[in-house]
Amino acid sequence: MKKNKAKASSNTEKEFVFEFRAGKHNCVLKVPLQLPVQENISDLHGRLMLLHKIPCYLESELKNSLSSFVEKETILDYDREAELALQRLTTGDVDVNKLTSAWTRSYVEKMFCFLPSLLQTTLEHARPEEPSWDEDFANVYHELIHSPASDTLLNLEHNYFVSISELISERDMEIKKLQERQAAEMDKVMHELGNTLSDQDVNAVASQHFDAQQVLENKWASELKQVTGIQKHEYQDWVVKLHQDLQKSNNSSKINEEIKVQPSQLSEAADSGARMFEEQPQLEESFTIHLGAQLKTMHNLRLVRADVLDFCKHRRHGSSGAKLRRLQTALSLYSFSLCGLVLLVDNRVNSYSGIKRDFATVAKECTDFHFPCLEEQLEEVQQVVLYARAQRSSKHKDQPETQKNGGDDKSKNVERNSSNILPGEFYITRHSNLSEVHAVFHLCVDDNVRSGNITARDPAIMGLRNILKVCCTHDITTVTIPLLLVHDMSEEMTIPWCLKRAELVFKCVKGFMMEMASWDGGVSRTVQFLVPKTISEEMFYQLSNMLPQIFRVSSTLTLTSKH
Repeated sequence: MKKNKAKASSNTEKEFVFEFRAGKHNCVLKVPLQLPVQENISDLHGRLMLLHKIPCYLESELKNSLSSFVEKETILDYDREAELALQRLTTGDVDVNKLTSAWTRSYVEKMFCFLPSLLQTTLEHARPEEPSWDEDFANVYHELIHSPASDTLLNLEHNYFVSISELISERDMEIKKLQERQAAEMDKVMHELGNTLSDQDVNAVASQHFDAQQVLENKWASELKQVTGIQKHEYQDWVVKLHQDLQKSNNSSKINEEIKVQPSQLSEAADSGARMFEEQPQLEESFTIHLGAQLKTMHNLRLVRADVLDFCKHRRHGSSGAKLRRLQTALSLYSFSLCGLVLLVDNRVNSYSGIKRDFATVAKECTDFHFPCLEEQLEEVQQVVLYARAQRSSKHKDQPETQKNGGDDKSKNVERNSSNILPGEFYITRHSNLSEVHAVFHLCVDDNVRSGNITARDPAIMGLRNILKVCCTHDITTVTIPLLLVHDMSEEMTIPWCLKRAELVFKCVKGFMMEMASWDGGVSRTVQFLVPKTISEEMFYQLSNMLPQIFRVSSTLTLTSKH
């Protein structure tokens, strides 16, 4: 123990008692000590051993006992002194102003004493802050997209999209031809089965076909990855160079004229050929609501009948409306009004099947010039999931057996496959290459959402609450939610089923939006409720009549638009 430099206002004498056995005799050592002890405990211990001739085998025991006694009695002595000081303060025996002045003076003196050395140490060992390329590029892009150069940026991005689309078309055509050729070969092999060929021959041909498909797909995947990497590098260099030219040039009006003329020089294939996407009418109904107990906040609600991927797809030969939506997405990319989309997925963090594969296909149709590609983001999410599961597993092992037995099937599922996520959990991917979306919330749901007996405490509903909370804390002011918690309709989803599910989601989302005021202080937001395209118009209008009854709508606007 270090020497105590603090001095108490009065010393207290306490008797230290140490009992020990020497041979057949029981001995007791009693020593009066002045508290707080002003000398080193090791020195005091050595003197006691020498003066009282304590046996050497009791050296460590005596030292431990003495240290514990001094520490305990010193704390009690300081507590008594503190109680007396507080009593003097409450009774008015001490001047509060003098006391605070003394404290302030002592604090300032100590701060000035240590501040120079502290600052010097910090400056010596702190690394200089280096500018981040991502931050610099984000600032440059944000400045250019809000300038006359925005049209040029969008046309350049569209040209890159066209070239990638053509490459993907070539890939699909080549894969299709290979599959047709392999199907013809397999038909011939099956025709000869039992005559000149055996089952082993059929298996060998099937294995060869599979290997050939894998080689072809890997070849195209590598080529697409290389092309997108080149496009991203070229695009970023071009954006930075254009920004530097704009800053250096004195004749900004001339540069602006060149920028405005440049789009007509870029190759637009819109004037020739058929449209890649067939435009279909989209039903949409908009509402304005005011929520809040005392200070009400205005929000916009939309009920939309469309495919979930329509908010992500680019139109190769899109109308002016599609271009305007793309411009709006680009303008708000680095802003406080981002757009989010909820995508319902299974518990595996990949893009191999179902809606995840379709979304990955759309995301690959255009190069992302600002964020990592979808595969890289999913790999990072997978690592985070594994780390989180490991942490949760270690905490679960430290819990008592009664708690372990109480929460069981969920932990068993986690232990079965730690790389999967649970229903209600979600992960987020960032995108700059989607038509109307910046962030995608991949919400994990199970087959229970297709049943008609889910409640407000269902993991999918609680997942929506957590997603809305993330939207509030990360400046996502527009979010699209699948109203029925499914992307495709099936036979069991009757009209009563749809109405019951819609009512549950409407009421829950309304409650969550009421909570938004405590999350973000009352920011106006837009919530889009999405229903599948296969919903009939009659069903759509029944849902649109239900929404104002639940949310107490202020105004309504019905639209039938082209998406």
